[in-house]
Amino acid sequence: MVKSAYVKLACVLSLGVLSIFLFVPSAQSGFWDRFKSTVGPVKGDTSHNNSSLSQQEIIEGLRDALQVAAKRAVQVASSEGGFLNNPNIHIPLPPKLQKAASILRHIGYKDDVDTFEATLNHAAEKASVKALPIFIQAIKDLTFQDAKTIWKGGDTAATDYFKGKTWEPLSKAFEPVVHEAVQQVGVTKAYQDLTEKPLVHNITQGTSMDLDSYVTDKTLEGLFFLLGQEEKKIRKDPMARTTDILRKVFGQK
Repeated sequence: MVKSAYVKLACVLSLGVLSIFLFVPSAQSGFWDRFKSTVGPVKGDTSHNNSSLSQQEIIEGLRDALQVAAKRAVQVASSEGGFLNNPNIHIPLPPKLQKAASILRHIGYKDDVDTFEATLNHAAEKASVKALPIFIQAIKDLTFQDAKTIWKGGDTAATDYFKGKTWEPLSKAFEPVVHEAVQQVGVTKAYQDLTEKPLVHNITQGTSMDLDSYVTDKTLEGLFFLLGQEEKKIRKDPMARTTDILRKVFGQK
């Protein structure tokens, strides 16, 4: 009799405890949280996918992703025809010249206009070779606070954030490099040869521009575009994750 009474009491108590976890959400949730914190992530539970990543690993992964992407972007941009033959980053004539150029191409100066446009793109290709150390230094300055903002972002979140934060300092550091490239490939000479022709001069009179700044802005725009494309690959394609830290960080997103 006593044993039977103990069994009945145990059943009643068990049913009572079970009903609390089944029908009282807060108690159920609290129990589940305490359970997971005690035994660790449960198989099939994706809420702790990044639990093995330290803050340092996350920021190292993002820095590495940007560095790998920057190297690939610079390699593409600095190749022969990297800007000239890529419609996504091809540098057009400056807006102030585009209307005049349309007229000039129809009155016998097509080759001169095309030559000038080509030099703009060749200058960007040449300058891109020296962009990498400037990019790498800026990437090294990425903080963990930056990383928290961008790690779970969209396909180009790191590139977009990096661009927004570093455009001005990058532009200032990059402009002397572009100025040298502009001189080497003859951008200024091509511009002068075009605009100093008597008939052309009448059409373009009053049109002046800072060619160094124009090429600098367009080169950086092109590099950041390519950077974004490479970031997409790293986020989406396991084959593009060429280092251990990339595989660890982006493999757990």
